[in-house]
Amino acid sequence: METTSRPYRVELTDGAKKDLKKLRQHREQIGEALSRLETDPLAGHRLQGTLYRLRSLEFTVKGSGAFRAVYGVLEPDAICLVVMVGPHENIYDKAERRVEALRAGGIL
Repeated sequence: METTSRPYRVELTDGAKKDLKKLRQHREQIGEALSRLETDPLAGHRLQGTLYRLRSLEFTVKGSGAFRAVYGVLEPDAICLVVMVGPHENIYDKAERRVEALRAGGIL
C-alpha cells in the first residue's frame, strides 16, 4: 500500500517573525532548518509540561551554536506553526509565556 505524504506549510506567529528579524544574520540557516518541517512535521521532539502538544526542532547555527524552534503541528490544515525561534538558552521559559497567550486566543 502506497502512502502519499502531503507537504506541510510552515507558518510563523508574529512573535516568531520578530525573533527572525533579530536573527537576520542567520536567517538563511534558520530557514533551511525550518523547511525540513514541510516534509517531516514530526522532526522535532515532543515537549511536556505547559508546552504539551508542541515540539522542539533542534539545529545548529554556524558560529552561534545550538538553536531551537518551538512549533505546533496543526493536523487538519497541514500547518507547522512556529511559535518561537532562538538560541537554546532559556527558550522554553520564554516560549511558555507566548504559548499561553496563543492558547488564550484560540490559536493553539
